[in-house]
Amino acid sequence: MDFQIQSLSFFVLQVEGQGENANKSFKHYQTMNEEQYFYSPLRTFLDGELMKITKRKVERNAKSDQVPTKIGHFVVEPGHELDTNPNYNLFQRLRYAENLDEFKEESEKLVRNYMNTSSIRGGAMLVVRAKLNKYLDDPFIFILKCDFEQKVATITDETSLIQHVERAITTKNMKSIQYPFMPEEGMLEEWELKIHQSSHARYFEDFLKYVEYHKTMTDIVKDQVIESATQFISETYEEDSEERIQEEESIEAWSNTPERQMQEKWTEEQVVEASAPIIEHQPEIEMKLKLDHIDVKALLSDFSENLHIAKVNGKYVILIEGESFSFDKSVSPVEFLQPDTLENVLKRIGK
Repeated sequence: MDFQIQSLSFFVLQVEGQGENANKSFKHYQTMNEEQYFYSPLRTFLDGELMKITKRKVERNAKSDQVPTKIGHFVVEPGHELDTNPNYNLFQRLRYAENLDEFKEESEKLVRNYMNTSSIRGGAMLVVRAKLNKYLDDPFIFILKCDFEQKVATITDETSLIQHVERAITTKNMKSIQYPFMPEEGMLEEWELKIHQSSHARYFEDFLKYVEYHKTMTDIVKDQVIESATQFISETYEEDSEERIQEEESIEAWSNTPERQMQEKWTEEQVVEASAPIIEHQPEIEMKLKLDHIDVKALLSDFSENLHIAKVNGKYVILIEGESFSFDKSVSPVEFLQPDTLENVLKRIGK
């Protein structure tokens, strides 16, 4: 099962220099219909790639902002419809272009918008309209960008050995946009698209000025913690009191600090209560701690169940409980340990 490609426009992008002073240009090579595509070398180049794009896993709320694959949604003013969004309108004109000339014209508009973004690289850009006949009559639009690969060569003969290939492209690190997003086979989200870019450069999403992306789990958790902290402050301190103002300023400073220290403000029960809605929304949410040079990676749901934090003689202690140990390839004598009793360990810590 794969897509039936109806229309395809092929462009080559040239970029000389870097930054704002870069000399950027593009050239339209060919726009082809379904029959022309079938006999084109592009067919073997793209074979299976569109289905791979649609099946690529993506989380609505990613772990961080730097993940390669995201779900974007078109932005509209409250009370307005999708057709007030310029990016949506461009995709719709591509989806329902009545002939190849119209499809080529709209494709050129898209590429021109892309060329206006900063720090882009040269390569090939393909605008594709395709149908998934098994499920849907309405077509998809795929925007594919293959950067030029450096230092690519073909093997020639015993004398010359290799020959350098100019402007080579590959699907390996291909950037892509799929519209509309298909969360399940046969189900479309008209408000959403899926974007994939393997590099950390943001220019492939930057040219879609009227598309936003869902909050990351990091931001969701931070918002939930700030909400819990704000509620705790309002219940603990009188309004406009000096203590309350100081606590509110402390929370704001905490929220903007990349590496944070233990605050020592809430009881274990309050921490568990604040964690509950976060865990309900995302049961597999991770919790990472660092005690001096020791890294601990667990689930937030492990806290107070399998992972406990205490303080002895001014030092922090992390207690982790479980049924069994496993060790990685780094062999150590610890694997032969006969564990002492918890009581004896706590006595040693207490000293």
